[in-house]
Amino acid sequence: MTAFIYLASQSPRRSQLLDQIGVAHTLLLPTPDEDAESLEVVHRGETPLHYVQRVTALKLDAAVARMKARGLTLAPVLCADTTVALGRDILGKPSDALDAVRMLQALSGQTHRVLTAVALQSGRQRLAAVSVSRVSFARMSPAQIKAYVDSGEPMGKAGAYGVQGQAAAHIARIHGSYSGIMGLPVFETAELLRQVGVAC
Repeated sequence: MTAFIYLASQSPRRSQLLDQIGVAHTLLLPTPDEDAESLEVVHRGETPLHYVQRVTALKLDAAVARMKARGLTLAPVLCADTTVALGRDILGKPSDALDAVRMLQALSGQTHRVLTAVALQSGRQRLAAVSVSRVSFARMSPAQIKAYVDSGEPMGKAGAYGVQGQAAAHIARIHGSYSGIMGLPVFETAELLRQVGVAC
């Protein structure tokens, strides 16, 4: 059995979800000289599903190369990426408060999809899965949107909200994987990990 895995993600929520299922992990993060943000650029005409799968695969390539370049102990490497899609429109992380307001106005009173792709590499074996959930927001007043953006919570989150935070007060319904909406679908991740000998 594998003793631990590398998690190539700066998200504390993904780390917490791995802790929840008892998976020992070490963070494998990019150095400041790595242009990690450029991996998340959306290509013209790209569907949300293709986008989230492509970005996750690129993140995994970079993480495996990072592990080898640093001469680290070889172990499975796990990556994930989450995107929010309103129709074919991809809502990434807001660039500023105004962008967060724009996204939340678009999501208000609507149902959108949250797609989280997971990719795992162990030696030459590479596995991947995607979780797709639907989230319905109640109508949010301009004052509610402003208060939420002023809290700072939307920044750094796809679609400008975190399901596990204050935004929960505005979410009427969820159909799918709660942990997937958080950023790491636990069921799909555990299935992949078991296939490479990691106990969950």
